[in-house]
Order: sequence, then structure tokens, then C-alpha cells
Amino acid sequence: MRTKTLLLTAALCAAGIATSKAQAVYSVNAVGYVNTSLVAGYNLISNPLDNKATDGNQVKNLFASLPAGGQIFVFDGTKYALASVDEFSGEVTGDAATKVIAPGNGVFVHVDGPATLTFVGEVPAGNLSNPVPKGFSIKASQVPQAGKVSTDLLFPADEGDQVFIYNPTTGKYSTSNYSFGAWDTEPTLDVGQAAFFRVDNAHDWKRSFDISK
Repeated sequence: MRTKTLLLTAALCAAGIATSKAQAVYSVNAVGYVNTSLVAGYNLISNPLDNKATDGNQVKNLFASLPAGGQIFVFDGTKYALASVDEFSGEVTGDAATKVIAPGNGVFVHVDGPATLTFVGEVPAGNLSNPVPKGFSIKASQVPQAGKVSTDLLFPADEGDQVFIYNPTTGKYSTSNYSFGAWDTEPTLDVGQAAFFRVDNAHDWKRSFDISK
């Protein structure tokens, strides 16, 4: 899976609202899109942008650009819910169609051949929080950055944590273990890539991200 990031050519939009004391409040948002390249078979990917439109982060909207027959598998910690792209209508339907996949969360996507999935939305910014529950979950960076999960993306690793990176070409996982205060091999994530995280104690994966810097 390769991801091409095109969003930071995005416009920076500032809107000021003057108060009676001539003070101003500004909201700065970067909007754009990310093209995620999928290989034939299963791909473990994340939602890299926040689609704030009504129901925008629901599966049926996030994956509307998947080709006919494409499938989305949403993991809840114990089992998967499935949605698929109808071959006739092109609509995404199924039990998982209305599941919300917020930035920093991921799913399995299956396609019959190479495809490109386009995400559109805002870059999450400010003081961000991504809860990582005890046990297994599919997680990713909340902001569209690539790098080492702890060194660059600030995942707060704890003793016994594991990260499983899926290789869509081989269908196998590489495992990274955190023990004695360090990773044996620190895992890296690309923009739009997700991984399985297994933790013994729930974490709060926090980021403070300012798009203006």
C-alpha cells in the first residue's frame, strides 16, 4: 500500500469574529485530500482526514470511491462488521455502512485489483486524543504524518505493548514489542496506514498539532 499525500497544498482558511472589545477569534483549517493506493487483496488502512460533513466519517461516505465489489471490514475488538460496494448501484451497504471511522482509526479493505481510494476532509489539529482500548484495536496516527510510532507520532508505549504491521503483498504481519522501556524494532506507519495495536492497559494517544507551524 502506498499513500500519496496531496492535502498540504490545501488552502489555509482564517475567519475572524470581532467582539465588542475589538478582539478577534480565529479558526485556521487545512483541507485537502489523500490518495491511498490499494493492492489486490486485503489492505489495512486508516482514515487520515476528518470529513466534518454530515455523517462524513461513516463508512458509506469514506469509502464511496471504492470500486464495485470492494469490501470494508470494521473491527470492534472481538469481531468484524462488513460493508461492501454494490456492483449495480455503487452504494456502500451492509452492517458496517453506518459505522464511524474517525481519524486515527482503521479498517481492512479488500479489492479485487489495484485501486485508489480518495479521502477528503480537514487535517485534525489542536489538542487531539485517540483512545487505545485494552486488547486489540486497529489504530493509526490522528494526523496525516508518516514516521516511527513513538519517536515521531508520539504513541505512549507501555511495557508489553505490541504493534502488528500488515504486509498486503505477503498477507503476513511483522511484530514489534515494547519491553524494558524500548521497542525491539520501532514500527513505522505511512500516511493512511493502520496497524493492530495490542495493549494490556488502555492508553490515551495524545497529540498537540498546529497546522500553522
